[in-house]
Amino acid sequence: MLPAGPAPAKADTLAFLKRELRPKGRFLTPFNVVSAAIMAAAAVILFFRFTRGLGAVTNLNQSFPWGLWIGFDVLTGVAFAGGAYVLTFLVYIVRLEKYHLIVRATVLNGFLAYVFYAGALLLDLGRPWNVVNPIIGNSFGLSSVLFLVAWHFLLYMLAELVEFSPAIAEWLGLRRVHRILSALTVGAVVFGITLSTLHQSALGALYLMAEPKLHPLWYSELIPVQFFVSSIFAGLSMVIFEGTLSHRIFHERVSPELRRSHGEIVVGLARIASGALFVYLFVEAIKFVHGQKWTAFRGGWAAWYLLEVVGLVAVPLALLMAGSRLGHVLMIRAGAVLAMLGVALNRLNISVIAFKWYEPVHYVPTWMEVVVTLAVISAEIWVFRWIVSRMPVFGFRPAWAERQEAWILGAAAAKA
Repeated sequence: MLPAGPAPAKADTLAFLKRELRPKGRFLTPFNVVSAAIMAAAAVILFFRFTRGLGAVTNLNQSFPWGLWIGFDVLTGVAFAGGAYVLTFLVYIVRLEKYHLIVRATVLNGFLAYVFYAGALLLDLGRPWNVVNPIIGNSFGLSSVLFLVAWHFLLYMLAELVEFSPAIAEWLGLRRVHRILSALTVGAVVFGITLSTLHQSALGALYLMAEPKLHPLWYSELIPVQFFVSSIFAGLSMVIFEGTLSHRIFHERVSPELRRSHGEIVVGLARIASGALFVYLFVEAIKFVHGQKWTAFRGGWAAWYLLEVVGLVAVPLALLMAGSRLGHVLMIRAGAVLAMLGVALNRLNISVIAFKWYEPVHYVPTWMEVVVTLAVISAEIWVFRWIVSRMPVFGFRPAWAERQEAWILGAAAAKA
């Protein structure tokens, strides 16, 4: 069992921090070597991007101002982070306690996704210093959907930080601070869920203004609804995928209780994800029939549309439903991976691939844009690994912390 000792004395604080900042485990692993090389190359690329402009490293232009860094890093990354608001809703609002064991890892993953993927937005802005304008009141842009998205991103990152902060207090042994932060958790969860339901759909609402530029098979007035619903099963699929890797990579950091419950948790998440996938497919059918999309259903675009809707929505729906009914974890994992690929393809189709499909010269990302995207993912994994290796994310919490949190949550439930 991992030690969860008392708070370090003030005289030992420096020694504690030095010990915790020291790398743990083998450093020269294949992942470390490859990801370090990718991040070093990305640092050089970003130097040229910020000194010579976007045109020096990207294929972005006036016709295609948004590319891979928006389509994948922001739109897709935020969808994959949806598991945080879904899990906190299940645990703190619906009171499904069996998911409490994974809520911290899910919130941490969601928080880092917003910090890194939404933070990647700065790379795509021609004048990144203007990102503060909606916050400080210099040209608020109240009529813009991006004003709503900007504020929601900032506030939701703060809410997720509050949700995860008790783990930081436990790591540092700050009992009084832990009591205060735990008391704020439920309020932060309610606030975060409200923000998520709005900004997940608001990202889709951005494309309601681009009807002439978006291929008819992907345009619909229901895009905001589909963005919101897809964030549910995309987030849960990411939780299943991330949980599978974490149980293997961080095996010694996972509590015995979580190891025993992992299969049951995966099956439960698959049921919820399959329900969201069914709703998404139903909305897609309504969009196709009500919008008379068969008039544009021809050629290569029709085949590409079928690949997305049938291969990466209907098939994972069948796998998740069958897997959850049979308790077949491997089938569930396959369905989760396909569902994630489907969401990624849909977001890229709407933002890049099927956007201005009629242009004779279409946007294709440069190798440098791909390297930077891989560097963002690598950096997030490094930070996630550093935190999990030190903080009680997958269990092994101090007994005093569990008592405090149980008392606070019990008091909150009694008031409700």
